[in-house]
Amino acid sequence: MFSSLIFGILFIGSIILYGLIWWKIFDKTGYGGIYGLLMFIPIVNFIMLLILAFTEWPVHRYKNY
Repeated sequence: MFSSLIFGILFIGSIILYGLIWWKIFDKTGYGGIYGLLMFIPIVNFIMLLILAFTEWPVHRYKNY
């Protein structure tokens, strides 16, 4: 019982960490951190990675890179 409790806490913690990491990545690109939550949806996460990789980021438009 104790090991399943530890596993559950670690599992929830890893999900929260995953969400925070993607929130920070999307926030730094200029899209807004809320888009990081889309990374939890199975097909949408692949589409968002393609958008992140192949489009011009809003932060580049603001800073004239």
